[in-house]
Amino acid sequence: MTNGADILAQTLAAHGVDTCFANPGTTEMHLLSALGREEKLALHLCLFEGVVTGAADGYARMARKPAVTLLHLGPGLANAMANLHNAKKAATPIINIVGEHATHHLGLGAPLTADIEGMAQTVSDHVVTPERADDLAQATVAAMAEIAGPEARVATMIVPNDVAWTDTTVTAAPQTPAPAHPYDADAARRAAQALRKGADSVLILGAAYITPRMAQLAHGIAKLTGCRLFAEAAVARIARGGDTPPVSRIPFHVDPASEALSGVTDAALVGARAPVAFFAYPGRPSRLLPDSATVIEVCPPLGEIEAGLEAIATELGATPVTGTSGTRPDAPGDVEITAETLGAAVASVLPEGAIVVDEAITNGANVFADCGHLPVAHDWINNRGGSIGYSLPASVGAAVACPDRPVLCITGDGSAAYTPQALWTMARSGLNVTVVILANRSYRILANEMSKIGAGSPDATTMPLMSLEDPAPDWVKIAEGHGVRGLRVSDAGALADAIARAMAEPGPTLIEAVM
Repeated sequence: MTNGADILAQTLAAHGVDTCFANPGTTEMHLLSALGREEKLALHLCLFEGVVTGAADGYARMARKPAVTLLHLGPGLANAMANLHNAKKAATPIINIVGEHATHHLGLGAPLTADIEGMAQTVSDHVVTPERADDLAQATVAAMAEIAGPEARVATMIVPNDVAWTDTTVTAAPQTPAPAHPYDADAARRAAQALRKGADSVLILGAAYITPRMAQLAHGIAKLTGCRLFAEAAVARIARGGDTPPVSRIPFHVDPASEALSGVTDAALVGARAPVAFFAYPGRPSRLLPDSATVIEVCPPLGEIEAGLEAIATELGATPVTGTSGTRPDAPGDVEITAETLGAAVASVLPEGAIVVDEAITNGANVFADCGHLPVAHDWINNRGGSIGYSLPASVGAAVACPDRPVLCITGDGSAAYTPQALWTMARSGLNVTVVILANRSYRILANEMSKIGAGSPDATTMPLMSLEDPAPDWVKIAEGHGVRGLRVSDAGALADAIARAMAEPGPTLIEAVM
């Protein structure tokens, strides 16, 4: 006899879900057993729930289909929420399964009782708690259809323990998801007319995945019209290199972002939202486009983005631009590792088909720019939600989704300290991930932000809250303690050599780059 947990696992597998990242507890044992019995599902243990959800995010971005997570009650979901926030902002398809106390136990005030639905609502597009085992199949089918539709992407299913263990044979037929929102044909015509204004206009792209075709169409439009071209400041996934022309991002920091968009009279948004600053700053704008700019929304973020670009290109008579890749820069020599030499080091050795997971805010701009013209095709993943501790878990998921492609994770030491448990999963699964820790021994971005926001400059009282010097984390020992090869380099030439060797070898490696 099958139980509710079996029906849930079978329904997920029938909808093409094949990967589960898990950190289960007592209330999830029937769910774990059922997921383990389902031959179409692979299970990956993560030692922290933030790694579970970050891995599911990275997996789904690269596989372009949902991953499932298994989490333990309200506290487990709480630990997972930061990277679920990132996944929701990135429109990544994820099905979270959160165990709940049995229905007859729930009202007794057991220690782990929590408002799971209330918590889930903040980081989910769709939340459901099936009340009977017979309801599980239909609830799962509905959730799968919802996250494949035009707006929702993150679903959370809360499964009471007795609903999981109760026998049932009730199944449900698949549901056809609602279609993506179409582009606005009239807006596409108006955008084409506006973009003819050249540098006074801007075309801004945004999508869960900026494909090679999107980049080629956008460059064709920009080449014909002379308009400015940007992707949003953080893009969930963008194809780059080879035959894909590079698309610059709107700068992260408010001042260069405002400068990049200064003087714009017309902005065409294709899959993008009107850009805003990450934070509010005294005397600086929150909206990055000039107040007088005319904004034309051609297509919503999960709509028919490529078709919208095709329509603009057709209206203009623009031809897609391909084959604009350049040559590799020379590897840097025996010089210190800076933002500039970091970019050259990575670009000089990045292999064909690499997946770069980027969480290097302070020192990462040059890496992104320098790799854009490379002759090798690769994918770039950014932390779209801004909650740090994303890159190591996302690298796990990307490597699981694409076992034949090397993954390069570039992250700061402050960010990496949030989710170092991801290293253990890399080691256990033998994942081909090269982690570069930019060890500047500080939350350097905070020192920059403190003066920018008008709170003064770091002093003897506040600087210790931004410094990682006392004691400085030893990332080589941290890596080795989790079963990952670790090494330390202090010049850019050695960093390039270490990255090249690590990405060519099987299994994970961590490189501590002292800056």
